[in-house]
Amino acid sequence: MTATDVRKSRTAWIWRAAFVVACLIHLYGVYAPHQAGSDVQFPYSDKFAHLFLFGSVAYFGLRSGVPARWLLPIVAANAVISEVVQYYWLPFRSGDVFDTVADLCGLALGAWLGFRALRVQKGAGQDMMGQ
Repeated sequence: MTATDVRKSRTAWIWRAAFVVACLIHLYGVYAPHQAGSDVQFPYSDKFAHLFLFGSVAYFGLRSGVPARWLLPIVAANAVISEVVQYYWLPFRSGDVFDTVADLCGLALGAWLGFRALRVQKGAGQDMMGQ
């Protein structure tokens, strides 16, 4: 195994670990019986939290190598399902259609950033091979 292979393996492991952490925080944030987070609130802070939770899962999932054809539809479905679960089955939470909109915007932003980073990484790899 070359030094480059070791470096790629470490990098892949870091992206996977970040994806797992993002998923755990995401699941806690949307399925906890009580609203997660601090009591410090500002206007639309809840929507920013949704944007961040879903965007980070999409970004780190793509960077860790999860196929987009699986990752993005599952995360999008979770945006809808989580709000339904909050509305019907979590008594201290409330499902909100605007939270779903924020979730999907976060998913789109995270996917865009992830695809962009992968394209830059792929271009850098091709530049190295050409030298």
